[in-house]
Amino acid sequence: MAKEKKVEQITDMETDFAQWYTDICRKAELVEYASVKGFTILRPYGYAIWEIMQHIMDAEFKKTGHVNVAMPVLIPESLLKKEGELVNGFAPECAWVTMGGSEQLEERLAFRPTSETMFCDHWSRVLHSYRELPMLYNQWCSVIRWEKTTRPFLRSREFWWQEGHTIHETAEEAIAETEQQLNCYADFFEKVLAIPVVRGRKTDKEKFAGAEATYTVECLMKDHKALQGATSHYFGDKFSRAYDVTFTGRDNKLQYPFQTSWGSTTRMIGAVIMAHGDNNGLVLPPKIAPIQVIIVPVAAHKPGVAEKAQELLDKVSALGFRAKADFSDNSLGWKCAQYEMKGVPLRLELGPRDIENNVCVAVRRDNGEKVTVSLDELDKQIPALLDAVQQSLYDNALDNLEKHIFAASSIDEAKQLQAEQGGFIKTMWCGEEVCELKMKEEGGMSSRCIPFKQEQLGAACSCCGKPAKHMIYWGVAY
Repeated sequence: MAKEKKVEQITDMETDFAQWYTDICRKAELVEYASVKGFTILRPYGYAIWEIMQHIMDAEFKKTGHVNVAMPVLIPESLLKKEGELVNGFAPECAWVTMGGSEQLEERLAFRPTSETMFCDHWSRVLHSYRELPMLYNQWCSVIRWEKTTRPFLRSREFWWQEGHTIHETAEEAIAETEQQLNCYADFFEKVLAIPVVRGRKTDKEKFAGAEATYTVECLMKDHKALQGATSHYFGDKFSRAYDVTFTGRDNKLQYPFQTSWGSTTRMIGAVIMAHGDNNGLVLPPKIAPIQVIIVPVAAHKPGVAEKAQELLDKVSALGFRAKADFSDNSLGWKCAQYEMKGVPLRLELGPRDIENNVCVAVRRDNGEKVTVSLDELDKQIPALLDAVQQSLYDNALDNLEKHIFAASSIDEAKQLQAEQGGFIKTMWCGEEVCELKMKEEGGMSSRCIPFKQEQLGAACSCCGKPAKHMIYWGVAY
């Protein structure tokens, strides 16, 4: 991480992490607040990051046979109420339309907080035979949830996401789909966003409303708080029965299909900010950076410099990288600080002396290291440097995660570790909700997940002393 402070408008993360985060969101021109409280505008640079994420994830979804659809934004209240757990889970967050033009509507319409109801309603009309299964759908859209407390990317009243919805002939196929998509998210976080994750299952208290099981990827931020990265849900045939979704099976009898849903949101941008950012602004993994390489001419007014910088831009672009050159009349110091704040992974500086020596100076955003690169070896050096930045970000985030996982044998010990170190606290747990609530009330932590990689830390529950069923992770979360 570059140590020299270059952007005074950004609060130091050590002083106020929350304000540091908000400063970056606005100063790096990712978002701006909208006129309606709790809503944000995703500005071009922020949307460009989301667009790249979409492109990568959409390609991965399509590899496993998923196709994109678009569902209506409004849901009739009667339709939403058909599955009791779902409506009870989302009722406090629903925004309602009650007027159509100047006329009162006969039935309230909810802005979608999620789309299980619309997919089920659709499938009840179009599904007929087992031969049509599975139906593997995904949609890219925004949803509205009337959150009381909001923060850009992490929690807002409207956010952008993808929501996958699938139906299958058998429970085994649906469960396999749920696990497959969770692993898809985990790979995206680790290989693209350079953020290591803990994979696991949510407790019954924390699972999605109406789901039989919810699986999650959990991340750890630089302030040692947890962040739920993405979730994948197995519904069994509960929604199919509630919405009368049936098909004629191989035995020529009507059957109910088994359903999944899975989603990830623009919250991932927030995760990138808090996992990699520093006091000079964003630090973007090269794989999602809208500008991977910024070219800054030095003494651009001198003969031949601008032309050579344009030539350098053309070469880097031809190699397939997202590149830009800044030919503005802003000072060199301003340009360097500006692109550091925007998290551009690699800066190439080119001046008269560099041109004479047929080189440029490459500066890494992640650690500020400078390397002299021959203009004849760009095809080797640029990808190698970007790969090094990507790997370095992952390694640093993994180090942060591994150093902030602590074992505890009691609520008091867990509370003390959280207060002193933060991070994930792992304990044994009996599986009872009363102990989960006790950890929340007395220890100040919520359950994050029951990790797939289980450890035997002892035989007794850390909360009640009864025989333990699982090892569980606790944490303070966004």
